[in-house]
Amino acid sequence: MAEWWRDAVIYQIYPRSFQDSDGNGIGDLRGITRRLDHVAGLGADAIWLSPIFTSPMKDMGYDVSDYTGIDPVFGSLDDFDALIARAHELGLKVIIDQVISHSSDQHPWFVESRKDRTNPKADWYVWADPRPDGTPPNNWPSVFGGPAWEWEPRRRQYYLHNFLNEQPDLNMWNPDVQQALLDAMRFWLERGVDGFRLDTVNYYFHDKELRDNPANRKHTGPDTYGFQRHIHSKNQPENIAFLQRLRALTDQYDDRMMVGEVGDGGQAAIDIMAEYTAGSGRLHMCYSFEMLSPEFTAKHFRRVIEGVRDGAPDGHSCWSFSNHDVVRHVTRWAEYGVGSSELAQQAIAMLVSFPGTICLYQGEELGQTETELLYEELTDPQALRFWPEIRGRDGCRTPMVWEKSAPNAGFSTARPWLPVKPEQAARAVDTQSADPDSVLSAYRATLAFRRSQPALRWGEIEFIRTREPLLAFRRRFEGQEVTCVFNLSKMPAQFVAGEGTRLLGPSRATLDKKRLKLPGNGFAWLEPGEDM
Repeated sequence: MAEWWRDAVIYQIYPRSFQDSDGNGIGDLRGITRRLDHVAGLGADAIWLSPIFTSPMKDMGYDVSDYTGIDPVFGSLDDFDALIARAHELGLKVIIDQVISHSSDQHPWFVESRKDRTNPKADWYVWADPRPDGTPPNNWPSVFGGPAWEWEPRRRQYYLHNFLNEQPDLNMWNPDVQQALLDAMRFWLERGVDGFRLDTVNYYFHDKELRDNPANRKHTGPDTYGFQRHIHSKNQPENIAFLQRLRALTDQYDDRMMVGEVGDGGQAAIDIMAEYTAGSGRLHMCYSFEMLSPEFTAKHFRRVIEGVRDGAPDGHSCWSFSNHDVVRHVTRWAEYGVGSSELAQQAIAMLVSFPGTICLYQGEELGQTETELLYEELTDPQALRFWPEIRGRDGCRTPMVWEKSAPNAGFSTARPWLPVKPEQAARAVDTQSADPDSVLSAYRATLAFRRSQPALRWGEIEFIRTREPLLAFRRRFEGQEVTCVFNLSKMPAQFVAGEGTRLLGPSRATLDKKRLKLPGNGFAWLEPGEDM
């Protein structure tokens, strides 16, 4: 397979929390470089770095003030070049975040744009006049609460911010803005990056007429954003043409790829994933928050996978169970698990069996749980505003744990930006590396097994009709067939297999003739017999 990303295992690194090399309590590029052997030894093919660009850090780097600069807290461009060189030595591709739906309000573009209505950057952001009574131009809300509009008295206009006030939305209707962003991305391609993860890829364009969004009367959550159906503030059809420009750029370089984050949920997310990856001129792949939800049923996983497959037969998907924005999956799905270790091992078995690319989030290979934080320990703006109903994203962003008995579990010699607590330190790498029964060992074995099975890497998928809590499907590729069976509950379950069926790989089940017996959170890969 020439396109490396089609069966890749991508390991997401949250730079602030991976490894501190200079003793200031914040992870950095040199720290990441030091720990790349761990990632390569796990069996990953690529790393994805969350934002490392110059930023005031109002949203931990997702507010960029220089698209071609490294923030000093993470190091320098020389440090970045050294990281790429070491990653490539280890056979790891390097993917970096691109946050181009919005910038920081400290970006020189916005500093100029907000001065008046006639400067050269006046139309580089989304500006609108107030209503006659001085209120915002429409009813759009911010994801982080309150209106998505902020008043600028110098222009006597509002600017749009889908997220924080300090994250003004760029005006993608302006071709100069598009070109400036493409130029910034070319800078990184020339520097040797192998791909981009596109943050909030469906937020790039807004309705030019700024029409109000309709109400979502089904919303019952604690946030205000869900009270609307966001048909005008995102998911605009004009997005496609810009995605085609992005693809044309990356196609000028060998072996590069783009994966888009679809900031949406439900069937809408599945439809957008299909649309954005259709054909060969858009994104290489997409992922949504559908696999990052609290739902843990066979029906759910089948619906999501079939929805993308049927909606874009020539498209490609990327699946993950955890990332830097959601509660870690062993905590999120705890009610379905015999224990966190059993659930973690089943989760990676499922993930490697799904069609498409897979993405791991740092620490999940340790079975890491969500960190319980006090209010005074928080940094996340959303949690600080809506605590305790919304606990925010800090709990999944606490530092990586390397050595159980070292200060801060080996992450830093100084007080970390978020605390390392005993429950997390207990799962340190050094306590699991030599233990054949650990979650870390299971991840290594499971990823190695996937690498040996062409059907799991490239095969078509066919679901088998089963009752909850069993999820079962077949993967086929060039004459090889593997049947994958998962018991999504704490209680034992059984599955009837064909005569002569054999267990494959590190399955956690027993096979008695045709009867497959799965313990709670059990799983199995089966090689077919004569009757299958």
